[in-house]
Amino acid sequence: MIYVDADACPVKDEALRVAVRHDLEIAFVSNAWMRLPEGPNVHRVIVAEGADAADDWIAERIGRGDIAITADIPLASRCLKAGAQAIGPTGKPFTDASIGMALAMRDLKQHLRETGESRGFNASFTPKDRSRFLEALELAVQRAKRGQA
Repeated sequence: MIYVDADACPVKDEALRVAVRHDLEIAFVSNAWMRLPEGPNVHRVIVAEGADAADDWIAERIGRGDIAITADIPLASRCLKAGAQAIGPTGKPFTDASIGMALAMRDLKQHLRETGESRGFNASFTPKDRSRFLEALELAVQRAKRGQA
């Protein structure tokens, strides 16, 4: 199963393309109705309003062999703890080895924004990011099929 943290996710169509190619179920989880890809294996999940409602829904259901697509580092950490794989929309996989540093950098950047020392601009999403994402998701699916999740 592929779980997509769909709010502000720029790779929904790409995730669906990989899911269809491998005949996998895919759940798009969001806080509000949005236009989403359709298909027989597509599940649209709208959760209650709230900062972490979509994250909580995914974290409560994800498990070994599943894949999460999220830019949310705390959610990625929860998914890894559940035995799942987690991939950011730019194609960067979150791993047990990298999640601690990712959480620390997130906290540092938040502190710098709160103190006014950083304006917190995010890099633009590029076609190269989209390509890296497709490659990373394909590799994650192959690992899951081999039971190496």
